[in-house]
Amino acid sequence: MAQRPQIKQHFTGPGSIGVLLPIAFPMVVSQAAETLMMFVDRLFLARLGPEYISAAMTGGLTAFMCMTFFIGTIGYTTALVAQYLGAQRRDRCAVAVTQALLMAVVSYPLILAAIPIGRWMLAIGDHDPLQHTLEVQYYTILIWGAILGLVRMSFSSFFSGIGRTRIVMLGSFVCMIVNVFANYVLIFGRLGFPALGIAGAAYGTLIGSGTGTVFVAVAYFSRHNRREFGTWSGLRLDVDMLRRLLHFGFPSGLEFFLNLAAFNLFVQVFHSYGREVAAAVTVVFNWDLIAFLPTIGLGIATTSLVGRYMGAGQPDFAERSAYSALKAAVLYDAVLVAFFLFAPGLLVSAFSAGWPESEYAAVMPIATRLLRLAGVYVFADAAAIVFGGALRGAGDTRWAMRVSVCLHWLMALVSFAMVKHMHAEPVSVWFVFVLLVVAMGLVFWLRFRSQKWREIKVIDSPND
Repeated sequence: MAQRPQIKQHFTGPGSIGVLLPIAFPMVVSQAAETLMMFVDRLFLARLGPEYISAAMTGGLTAFMCMTFFIGTIGYTTALVAQYLGAQRRDRCAVAVTQALLMAVVSYPLILAAIPIGRWMLAIGDHDPLQHTLEVQYYTILIWGAILGLVRMSFSSFFSGIGRTRIVMLGSFVCMIVNVFANYVLIFGRLGFPALGIAGAAYGTLIGSGTGTVFVAVAYFSRHNRREFGTWSGLRLDVDMLRRLLHFGFPSGLEFFLNLAAFNLFVQVFHSYGREVAAAVTVVFNWDLIAFLPTIGLGIATTSLVGRYMGAGQPDFAERSAYSALKAAVLYDAVLVAFFLFAPGLLVSAFSAGWPESEYAAVMPIATRLLRLAGVYVFADAAAIVFGGALRGAGDTRWAMRVSVCLHWLMALVSFAMVKHMHAEPVSVWFVFVLLVVAMGLVFWLRFRSQKWREIKVIDSPND
C-alpha cells in the first residue's frame, strides 16, 4: 500500500507515462502497421524461395537508403512543429510543414539521379545471381515512387508534432491494408492479374504508400486544421523557416543517410557469405523489425514531447518524458526478448515453411544463433532510439549525428574487414555487431544524462 503513491507518480503529471502514452501509443501502432506490412510482404515472397526474401531486403534497403537524407531532414519538422506548439505559435506550424513539402518536391529528381549509384552498390555485393537480378528489379520500381514517402512524411510530421498521432496511425493502417491486399494479388496473380513475383511486391508497396499519402493529406487540410493552424494559408515559401529546417534537420538527414548506408554495407557483406547465411540474417532482421519499428514510434513521440516542453521552457518535464519513454520501451521489448532467447526456432520456422529440407537444415542453426544474440542488444537499441529522439527534440542534432555515424561506420568497416580479410564466421561478425549496438545505447544515455541539451535554442523570438 505504501508504494502506491510512488507507482502512481510514474503515470501522472507532465512528462509522465500517462502523458506520453496517448501520443506514443498511436505512433507505436503506426510503426507496428508499417512493420507488419513489410513482414507480410516478405512472408509472401518467402513462399517463392529464399532468394526472393533476401532480394526484398537488400533491394528495399538500398532504395530506402537513397531517400534517407531527405526523409531525415523532412522528419525534423516534427520537432519544429512541437516547439512552435509549445510556444503557443500555432500559425508557424503549418508554415514549417510547407517548407517540408517544398523539400520533398525538390529532392525527388535528386533521388532519381542516384538510381545508378544504388544499382552499383547492389552489383558490388557479390550476391547469388538470381538474388541480384531480383533485388535490382525491386529497387528500381521502389525508387521511382520515392516522392510518395517524402510527401507522406511531411504531412505525418505535422500530426506527430502537435500530438494528434491517431491520424498517423490511421494513415499507416490504410497503407498496410491496401499494401497487403495489393501484394497478395500482384505477387501470386489473383483476381485476373498476372503473377508478377517480386515486381508485384514493389508495385503493391507503392499503391499502399500512395493511398496512405492521400489519407494524411486530406486530414491535414481538414476544416478544423485550416481554422486552428492555417494549413491552407500557410502554403507559402518562408526563407527563414526553410533555413531553420535545414539548419537543424540537415544533421538528422545526414545522420540517417550515413547510418543506413553503413547498415546497408553490413547487410551486403553478410549476404556475400552465400544464400544460406543471406536467408538466415534476413529472417533475423525481419523479426528484429518487430522490436525496432514500434520503438521508433516511441522515439518520435519522445521527440514531439521533448520539443513541446522545450518550446514552453520546461526542460525538467522534457527529461521526464525521455525516461518515461524508456520504461515503456523496456516493457514492450521484454516479451520479444523472451522469444528471441528461448524460442528462436519457432520464429525461424514461420519464414522457412515449404523450403526444401536441405535449405531448412542449412538456415535454421545459423538463424537461431543470430536471433539469440539479437536478444542481447534489443534493450540497448531501444535506449539509443529513445534518447536519440529526446536529443533531437531538444535540438542536439549535430552531436547525435557525429556519434551515431561514427559508431555505425565502425560497425560496418569492422564487419567488412572480418568477412573479407579475416574470413571470420558469421556468428563472430554478428557478435561484434551486438557489442557496438550496446555501446551506442550507452553513449546516447550518457549524453542525455550530461544535460547539455538543455542549453540549445531552436526557436528564438515570437518574430522569427
